[in-house]
Amino acid sequence: MPKVKIPRKSTTIDMTAMCDVAFLLLSFFILATKQKPPEVLSVTPPASVSSKAAPDKSILITMTKDGKAFLMLGDETKKAEILSNINATKGLNLSSTELKKWEKAPFVGLPLNQIKSSLQTAVEIPANKLPGIPVDSTNNEMIDWLKSVTNVYAGTDQRKLQEMLLVKGDQSTLYPVFKNIKKAFKKNEIYKFRIVTNGEAVPVGSELYLNPPKAD
Repeated sequence: MPKVKIPRKSTTIDMTAMCDVAFLLLSFFILATKQKPPEVLSVTPPASVSSKAAPDKSILITMTKDGKAFLMLGDETKKAEILSNINATKGLNLSSTELKKWEKAPFVGLPLNQIKSSLQTAVEIPANKLPGIPVDSTNNEMIDWLKSVTNVYAGTDQRKLQEMLLVKGDQSTLYPVFKNIKKAFKKNEIYKFRIVTNGEAVPVGSELYLNPPKAD
């Protein structure tokens, strides 16, 4: 009995549903990805073998090689409170409108006596033109800033606050600048903070290589 030959037909696949799923996944990953916070100025921190990741919400003090200090308040849930606190405690006399404008600034890089006038100007000053927060031995305003931070975070888990406190300095920053930053922490009874470094591999044969720390 002869075999019946079935005519061959081209196969068509509707890719509409697959394309929809692909674009949905792409949109999800774009929206869910945590963006790296902007840096005040580009600095080259010293290298270390530490590999502990910095928290997403951090209070970052940046020291440039020419001795300027900047403050970034990365915890958006507390930023407005910190600015309001230092406005009240230091008598800056900022209006609610000026505070709202200040809250949008990504970092602080001016002496307190220049804040009000800067908020009244329409032109934003580039970071490399800012004088930075004074941190010298006669006028260390970082003490005031950290005081407002501790005021706002009072009553919360202080261990979490200590994990959020980061100091990032250029490897060419002179030690007296860092010493005054440490003094600001000590004045506010903060004895633990973390230093941001460039990670590098543990030297083969070193004590840390032979006896790595155990995970928490």
